[in-house]
Amino acid sequence: MFSKISITKYTGTYSDNIQRLRNVLNTADAVIIGAGAGLSTSAGFIYTGERFQKYFSDFAERYGFSDMYSGGFYPYSTPEEHWAYWSRYIYVNRYMDAPKPVYEELFELVKDKDYFVITTNVDHCFQKAGFDKKRLFYTQGDYGLFQCSEPCCQETFDNEAIILQMIEKQRDMRIPEKQLPICPHCGKPMTMNLRSDNKFVEDEGWHKASERYSEFLRRHRNMKVLFLELGVGYNTPVIIKYPFWQMTAQNPEAVYACVNYGEAFCPTEIKKQSICIDADIGEVLKGLR
Repeated sequence: MFSKISITKYTGTYSDNIQRLRNVLNTADAVIIGAGAGLSTSAGFIYTGERFQKYFSDFAERYGFSDMYSGGFYPYSTPEEHWAYWSRYIYVNRYMDAPKPVYEELFELVKDKDYFVITTNVDHCFQKAGFDKKRLFYTQGDYGLFQCSEPCCQETFDNEAIILQMIEKQRDMRIPEKQLPICPHCGKPMTMNLRSDNKFVEDEGWHKASERYSEFLRRHRNMKVLFLELGVGYNTPVIIKYPFWQMTAQNPEAVYACVNYGEAFCPTEIKKQSICIDADIGEVLKGLR
């Protein structure tokens, strides 16, 4: 269907697009939110600059990296150093609240609608903002879960208590050896439940969420659906962006809305069904309210 993908960038004035999106949101039978990293960026989850220095200046000085992502890939000499970094990273980006209430603003807009969320984000912000867990599909994992590194089983493990212990007991950017997480079944080291290779564990909860999402799509096929894409880039477009384009093209009652600072566009084939807004997501959500 989009074999050559002729792209159309955002058109119309900002205020006109906000009004049009507001009208569609108010009249839609259902809202399907597709969320990428840009949504959390708008909420203040910045991995460089002042926020990085605030929480990781000691790691930056010792190891020489200048952003949180680089720290996650650094070849630490020992697992004690690796988990000292990762425990702090998880705490800051999973268990601390987002600096800005963007997710809460989004929830206020859709809480009374028939909605579902599919996201590649792994920071748990949707649930913390009040979104119904049964209306969420985290496709790429969760910073709040461990899995066996082997893996010996298709099971995940909540890590909050372990992470807090690592934070409390780490000294000189190391955690005690006895704090290293190991699989309770086989004794192998644990790792994060993040999709990075073919060892990613899709546990029972993951499959149930996938089934609920598929069922939601089936129930609303050919209805007035708003596909609201927020901050989705081109790292994994086959998960949200491309399916949203295809489902919009297949349903003349559907509207595709792309809100993304610097990357607001749609295929020419669905231009008449699309609203593209090149702006900060948080500001757009305020405008919609």
